[in-house]
Amino acid sequence: MSTDTSIIIKPRLPRISIEYCIQCRWALRAGWIAQELLVTFGNIIGEMVIIPGADADFIVQLNGDIIWNRKEKGRFPELKELKQIVRDRIAPEMNLGHSDIKKKDTPTTESRDVCDNEGCS
Repeated sequence: MSTDTSIIIKPRLPRISIEYCIQCRWALRAGWIAQELLVTFGNIIGEMVIIPGADADFIVQLNGDIIWNRKEKGRFPELKELKQIVRDRIAPEMNLGHSDIKKKDTPTTESRDVCDNEGCS
């Protein structure tokens, strides 16, 4: 009787943690960002952790590396830029759809037709 002793080791999927200040009442923001990252990256995130903290902290980590610190940046992350940071580290080939589209300069009425429909002047 032969036994297969080979072990298949799956690579560990990324872990994202969001530490937020409970005194500042940032739980909803942390939860919303966590939800959006889970919806966007689905099965390529292994863990999403929301950690209650203090001292006006809002820190996002990916596999233990800080990718966003509200105190250092002076602001919260825009969801689009946070998704791009995460994507660039865990799935660089992934298309983020509208989160990848850069805003185009809005043309003035002098540089474009008022209406693009046929028959309009």
